[in-house]
Amino acid sequence: MEYLTSYPKTISFFDGLRDKITADSKEGVEQLTLVVKKNVDELMKIFSKEGFTKVKFEHKHPFQIGNGLSLKLKKPWEMHVRLVDMKKGLIAIQAEVEVSRDYLQHLFCQRTPVIYEMESLLKKHQIDYKIWNNRIKKYINSVLDNYKIKLATPNIPVFAWKPMVYVIATVSTIYLWKYIQTI
Repeated sequence: MEYLTSYPKTISFFDGLRDKITADSKEGVEQLTLVVKKNVDELMKIFSKEGFTKVKFEHKHPFQIGNGLSLKLKKPWEMHVRLVDMKKGLIAIQAEVEVSRDYLQHLFCQRTPVIYEMESLLKKHQIDYKIWNNRIKKYINSVLDNYKIKLATPNIPVFAWKPMVYVIATVSTIYLWKYIQTI
């Protein structure tokens, strides 16, 4: 199942300047950040209420606060969210959609930053936010048009790695037991 989303393409800033969000086939679209003036504990409670869980193993970003969070979407996708300290009481929220960590394909599949999914969650909980463009170091005033992004389902059917570990451990134990019996 593919994942479809929209992402800002042409943006304007409060000073009237316009710019395009960079996108290429290797890196995808550039990461935009939602900035909120909210307590981290309150944000964690909201994300938990929405079904997000803490990520155990991840590549941490500079200034990241605690562990990332993930929310299971339609199989095989999940949303991964990081909270980053921006100083002055501001928290940056970075989100991306990727193949779930439950599958082996997570290690090498396509992923994309998302913004509108996080915006709707913040609006639902009446949290004020601004969109930050880190490349230009300015807040975005408005989005003029969007990219249409389609994450394709992996070519190889998704393969859950946890059951594979149990099968390998069981088979290894049986062979170890047989080996010990022959000594």
